[in-house]
Amino acid sequence: MSLLHTIEKETGANPTVAIIWMHGLGADANDFVPMLQELDLRDLPAIRFIFPNADTMPVTVNGGYVMRSWYDIVATDLGRQEDEAGLRASQAKVEALIAREKERGIGADKIILAGFSQGSAMTMQTGLRQKEKLAGMMCLSGYLPIAAKATTEFTQESLGTPVFMAHGRMDPVVPLARATASRDLLQQWGYQVEWHDYPMQHSLCQEEVNDISAWLKRVLA
Repeated sequence: MSLLHTIEKETGANPTVAIIWMHGLGADANDFVPMLQELDLRDLPAIRFIFPNADTMPVTVNGGYVMRSWYDIVATDLGRQEDEAGLRASQAKVEALIAREKERGIGADKIILAGFSQGSAMTMQTGLRQKEKLAGMMCLSGYLPIAAKATTEFTQESLGTPVFMAHGRMDPVVPLARATASRDLLQQWGYQVEWHDYPMQHSLCQEEVNDISAWLKRVLA
């Protein structure tokens, strides 16, 4: 399996932390690179930010139009007819990126998975199934996919991974109720979830950026 194409940005020499940050449907690896200028990364160790490109595929809900997507979306009701095969295939590719960071000398406990929308779903899909504690899972405007399968597949090791979840109260793409149901499941299983919601739609806001910065400082302290 070939590694996904990535954009990498390092905040200093010899980084000891890696953040693998996944874009949403139809976006690409460039999507969140500009956000590095907005995050307050002072007093943090050198970080390697890795922004991978999802593969391109036809997306059913968009009339079969070919775009970058971590998995197919069959219906606007995100809980119906989920593309389990696509989710698991992309999970394997994200795990390959985790493995590469470990080969480059960054331990699992210094690797954060992050993502927006579909990328957030991939963060949970992958992070909950790791056999090692990660530094964190950052889930922005997303949801837990194939939740019934996750119930039996999350690992005891991953329960120690701190989770940051943020969502817009008026999100028309991933309804707030879907995100809060995902949060509640994670908490029921024993995950420590830091939850934030904001008066916005399917996007980010400055308050969220500030909260992300504060969370990064806590989990990487």
